[in-house]
Amino acid sequence: MWKTENTVKEVNRDLKGKIMAFFMAGILLFMGGCGTMENRDTENNTETGSETTSDPAGDSEETSRTEDSQESASGTEEKGDYVTEGTEEYRGFTLDNVLHSETHGDIHFNLYVPDSYDGEEPCAVFFTLPGYEGLYFQGVGENLYSENFGFEAQAYDPDMIIVAPQLSDWGETLADQTIALVEYFLANYNIDPDRVYGEGYSGGGETMSQVMGKRPELFAAYLQCSSQWDGDYEPVIESRTPVYFVIGESDEYYGSQPTQEAYDNLYELYRQEGLSDEEISQLLVLDIKEADYFESQGVTVQHGGVNLFAQDEEIMGWLFSKQREN
Repeated sequence: MWKTENTVKEVNRDLKGKIMAFFMAGILLFMGGCGTMENRDTENNTETGSETTSDPAGDSEETSRTEDSQESASGTEEKGDYVTEGTEEYRGFTLDNVLHSETHGDIHFNLYVPDSYDGEEPCAVFFTLPGYEGLYFQGVGENLYSENFGFEAQAYDPDMIIVAPQLSDWGETLADQTIALVEYFLANYNIDPDRVYGEGYSGGGETMSQVMGKRPELFAAYLQCSSQWDGDYEPVIESRTPVYFVIGESDEYYGSQPTQEAYDNLYELYRQEGLSDEEISQLLVLDIKEADYFESQGVTVQHGGVNLFAQDEEIMGWLFSKQREN
């Protein structure tokens, strides 16, 4: 019943039905206990001052920000794509930055830039897309309050920039916004293009799989958690972008069959390209977790146990061990 390259979904996924389904997925995530509200208020740090636009690579950053602020105050419009910085912080992330894209509209994201970043040495960057509960209309920072990928990732590379977008839904338009955000960071920060990583959970996985179907060459590797594949397959085969699929065998929202089918489709296409089983194993991983994986760690709802994946060293270690080969 799920979309693959050769089949069409039998389910009518109109907007109203999809919103209700993702609402239920959000309830499952809450029931699974993977989100926490603890200390949120005490860890938020609201700063005062006028909004500024970012110029991360320039030496005259303060001058540029002052001029941008003066232009904003006087009503002068910005030309081209630019970013308005957020004014709140949560656990090292600056919340609700906005990339104003002439082509793709406003793109909201939360951003962690380590203190070590000075723009001189290229660094890795990680893009983490949340499930329904973390979309922008749920509230600023909700993706960080409920999912731990952005925090756990820091242990694998303390110098890595982490971008946690808060998009408005899970469709193709939002896939294009994600691509625009990746391209913005590649153009405006000193990013190592061989160490760009992506992860998507639930609806965020649907969006990121469409990103993979459009521009997989932007990424060193992709981790898909408790989701389904909505993108094309051939671009992934052409780019040889590694993909790790992980889901509970009895995931309450998707089930594990769509993940199995996506893996099988990619595997067969690689076989048609003449790759051996060993070569394919370096590019594809299928990790369907049995019930005991969740129950032994105190999680009773598999779809809501996504933070177990975030803290799983085998899963996260695989992702950040990859580098794009030129």
